[in-house]
Amino acid sequence: MAEEFLIIGRIVAPHGLRGEVKVRLTNEDDREMLQRLERMYVDEANPRPLEVMGVRFHQRHALVQFKGVTTRSKAEELRGLYVLIPKAWAPPLGEDEYYVHQLLGLRVVTEEGEELGRIVDVLFTGANDVYVIHGGPHGEILIPAIKEVIRAVDLEADEMRVSLMEGLI
Repeated sequence: MAEEFLIIGRIVAPHGLRGEVKVRLTNEDDREMLQRLERMYVDEANPRPLEVMGVRFHQRHALVQFKGVTTRSKAEELRGLYVLIPKAWAPPLGEDEYYVHQLLGLRVVTEEGEELGRIVDVLFTGANDVYVIHGGPHGEILIPAIKEVIRAVDLEADEMRVSLMEGLI
């Protein structure tokens, strides 16, 4: 059986000249866990392990140094890749918290029953996550992950119910 992975962030840019990468975390609460990791995986399509040489934090990002990534150009090759950990390493979730992989593909429906499409991506903005919805009658929709909008998530029904605020579509 293939190992299951969870997305914990995305490499958004190189940092400095010595190969550090800037990682936008999916959950700010993962900072402590991140500092204990000896290995992380990159590339959601084909997860490959990278040994962690160091982790520090700058503003809202983790700065990670991987073994063998010692130049800015090597770090640049990792730009855009997701950072993953095996599911077994993940801390338990709180109430109304979900892993990114649980949300991707969910059908999004308004409280009135209008189908808006499916979640195809999650943007980590710092203030709140934003769900990218495709495949519905309105084209691409960006839904903020805030309590006023997200009314219910039912993983068994493969559905997220939302209350649209003025101007979202």
